[in-house]
Amino acid sequence: MATTTEAQKKAQAKAEYDAFLVACPSRKLLDRISDKWVTLILAALGSDGSHQFGADCAGEPRPMRYSELHRLLAGVSQKMLTQTLRSLERDGLVTRTVVPTVPVTVSYELTDLGLSLHQMMRGLKSWAETHMDDVLANRSAYDTDVA
Repeated sequence: MATTTEAQKKAQAKAEYDAFLVACPSRKLLDRISDKWVTLILAALGSDGSHQFGADCAGEPRPMRYSELHRLLAGVSQKMLTQTLRSLERDGLVTRTVVPTVPVTVSYELTDLGLSLHQMMRGLKSWAETHMDDVLANRSAYDTDVA
């Protein structure tokens, strides 16, 4: 009987990930990355920080301080931003760097894994912004028909 190596076991498990199955761990990952704050944090960290109206998160990825992210992400609470950044760090999508200054400086930056996800999330953000008028018109038409 042939034995399988640890690498072969991991490869087999990876091949068997199927988000349609209730027990698949990729479901929890999909749940996390589909969060609006995750999308916006990845978009912010993956751009140069010039977020004028109509800008498409262009520029080079760069580290951002916590306070920069908090100012940029209108409506996010400190608690939600902290929790989201911690979960992204845990998943290996973001790195956290602490510089021992007075006061302490903390910055966040996308990892290579985070950059790969950022490319997809940037497309989602752009699609939502581009098609919002269509969605609003469809919602209005639907609500009129249902009422």
